[in-house]
Amino acid sequence: MVLALLASCGGDSSATSGGGATTVPVPVPVSVTPTTSAATFARVQTDVFTPSCATVGCHVGSAASGGLDLSAAVAYEQLIGVVPTNPNAKADGLKRVVAFKPDSSLLYHKLIFPAGHHASDYGNVMPTGTGGLTVGQVEYVRQWIAAGAPKTGTVADPILLADRTAQTALPFAPLIAPAPGAGIQLKVERFDVVPNFERELFTYRKLGNTAEMFVSRIETSMRPFSHHFLLYTMAPNTPALAVPQPNAVRDIRNPDGSMNVLNMLAMGYHVYFAGAMTPQSNYVFPAGMALRLPADAAFDLNVHYANHTTGTVPGEAYVNLYTVPASQVTRALSTLNLANNSFTLPAGQRTVIEKSFTFPAQTTIIALTSHMHARGERYQVMLVRPGQPDQMVYDNRDWEHPAMVTFATPLVLERGQGLKSVVTYNNTTAKAIGFGLTSDEEMDIIFGYYY
Repeated sequence: MVLALLASCGGDSSATSGGGATTVPVPVPVSVTPTTSAATFARVQTDVFTPSCATVGCHVGSAASGGLDLSAAVAYEQLIGVVPTNPNAKADGLKRVVAFKPDSSLLYHKLIFPAGHHASDYGNVMPTGTGGLTVGQVEYVRQWIAAGAPKTGTVADPILLADRTAQTALPFAPLIAPAPGAGIQLKVERFDVVPNFERELFTYRKLGNTAEMFVSRIETSMRPFSHHFLLYTMAPNTPALAVPQPNAVRDIRNPDGSMNVLNMLAMGYHVYFAGAMTPQSNYVFPAGMALRLPADAAFDLNVHYANHTTGTVPGEAYVNLYTVPASQVTRALSTLNLANNSFTLPAGQRTVIEKSFTFPAQTTIIALTSHMHARGERYQVMLVRPGQPDQMVYDNRDWEHPAMVTFATPLVLERGQGLKSVVTYNNTTAKAIGFGLTSDEEMDIIFGYYY
């Protein structure tokens, strides 16, 4: 099915790059004058949250990303001791902010630019589309948390906010390809993203496999500023006109920001295979399980980069598909694509849309994720068994970074049972909105893996 353009957060900054460690674009702090009379949290708000986070389309208002509103009136109460909506952070026992414990605070993890500083997938480093906060800003936030995260009082040195040193990241290193016979590597070649622009493109790659393959592990790596990297196959009913030309780069935006409808044609026939919304990911299927790919398989690779700086940044993405012999596969997996493409969201109100999907035969689901656009506030998936109360098995409040939830005990649905999507939208516009491909429209899709 379809996955359309997603928005991103961030502010203006300047960019430089060179060899060795990469110097990332530096956000300009709102205030760099030390003010000892201001409470530390007040400075966190004015120098960090308000200019970089509590912006339109990000962490502000009723549709705030991740259900976290960082506007001045509510930010403190939304942070301290609050369980995050990110399932991986929640499973690791993190809270948005834990007094005295920066390493147990998701906020702190989300501000550290170097990718891979924690083992789990907590989503992109924030603010998205920038080089991250300065070293001084991050240290100021860390000291505030370490001192107990008080709402009043001065507990961190405000001179830190004058430190505009950029956070640095290790040089981008392409993924090492799987050994011969162990898998296949695909990539999106390096490209430029001009200042203050979001570039999303597709390129259709043939794998060149002469026999079927079974994928047991999917590893991805992207340069900084990435929003997502997705792999799609084409639906069996795709007309020849909509099958992309191999290896051509298809931008969905023209240089003036308008949409290139012709390059979006294939999106209507996409079938989700795999994806990542973080610079690095490594998804391993449970033992004995693998995704089957037919001979002569192909993927439409989709990358989205958001550059909210004043300098050009490079984009690039790699994916390794690790394979196992058919003899090691006890369960061949398929991708789940359950879309509700017939709904209307009235103007100026909050609406809950429900859609049930019944399975004609026993189905075992090992993982689920979801997709909605910016007006989606909450995406729930319910297990529907006739004669029994519906059971919630998936809950996502972050439309930009929906987690892929792998079930320790797979969900077994018998014939006649199914899943139901329950999606809460808040249409704040003056016109009705329905299902569509662009970010001005909405979506309601359950993705997953099953056998």
